[in-house]
Amino acid sequence: MISQKAKYAFKALIHLARQPKGETIQIDDIAREAGVPRKFLEHILLDLKHRGMIASRRGRAGGYALIKLPSEITIGQVLRAIDGPIAPLSCISRTAYQPCADCRDEASCGVRRMFAAPYAAQLVLFDATTLADAVAGDDEAGALAESDAVSDRGVF
Repeated sequence: MISQKAKYAFKALIHLARQPKGETIQIDDIAREAGVPRKFLEHILLDLKHRGMIASRRGRAGGYALIKLPSEITIGQVLRAIDGPIAPLSCISRTAYQPCADCRDEASCGVRRMFAAPYAAQLVLFDATTLADAVAGDDEAGALAESDAVSDRGVF
């Protein structure tokens, strides 16, 4: 399960991904639109800034903006930036490998074998799914909702 902090990070990033390229959004607007507490959001945005996903600009026209394309920011990158290693076991982690303290033989460990393949499949999906995937279809969804509203009123 992802942490609440990671969920808030995704909400903020998706909101930023929906903005025109290069447009900055103030933290209060992100907090309100994404439904994230402002104080918590400050820490999240700082983490994302340090990871090179977003930038901030000071001043009246300041705020936050993506500095990578939405298609270049993956679920895996965000989870690692916010929650740290995402492996269910340290002995199969690709970024934070450590042998298990209670394991006598990693090569014959049934628990490791049981989790290795599902984790590898999950990683492939996490590292292939991007913010662009999250906002893809926004235009179609908006058009569909609009057409549904029109047809609900009996206007075709």
